Amino acid sequence: MTILLLKGAIFLLKFVVYGIPAILAVTVHEFAHGWVANRLGDPTAAREGRLSINPLRHVDPIGTIAVPALVYFTSGFFFGWAKPVPVNWRNLGHFRRDVALVAVAGPAANLLMLLAWTCVLLLAQGDPKLGLLRLMGSTGVLFNATIMLLNLLPIPPLDGSRIVTALLPGRTAVRYNRVEPYGLIILALLLMSGVVGTVLAPGLHGIEQAVNWIIQ
Repeated sequence: MTILLLKGAIFLLKFVVYGIPAILAVTVHEFAHGWVANRLGDPTAAREGRLSINPLRHVDPIGTIAVPALVYFTSGFFFGWAKPVPVNWRNLGHFRRDVALVAVAGPAANLLMLLAWTCVLLLAQGDPKLGLLRLMGSTGVLFNATIMLLNLLPIPPLDGSRIVTALLPGRTAVRYNRVEPYGLIILALLLMSGVVGTVLAPGLHGIEQAVNWIIQ
């Protein structure tokens, strides 16, 4: 019984430290897409009950659970996604501009959460009793930095590809997005091969240096 209680306590601590920042990172990311789309004239997400920060409304069994576990244990890298918020692009008033704004909303939300977790680190700095909170803050910074930078890669259907699409001429944009059905497979292979980690490493290092400078 004592061993079971100890294992349960360890699991709970890991969930608090790693699970809460991760769930918030992907949930608020998707909420931001839907919120901006709604403000720009597309109520699809609102009608389907996706304008919520309730994680259960955004959990994708594959992207939120299976893929993160597989990628982490095979490459040591964190990658996952929530159920994409539905957006009807035809409802947007200024197509190119609004597509880019809806796309950038997700990474922007991760940037704001990264700053919020940096504030948590500041508050917990120097107090030995708040070691768990510091670890949670560090995890929040890492997860949000990773999701933000990863989603800015120009691989359809990631947010970076939507921004590129908004900038390309019509026919070129159509050809560019033909890769979308295979995009997540390509991305998973690049993640497991270490290519994505190499590409993101300078950005993650820069963010780490900036956060360390702020909290010192």
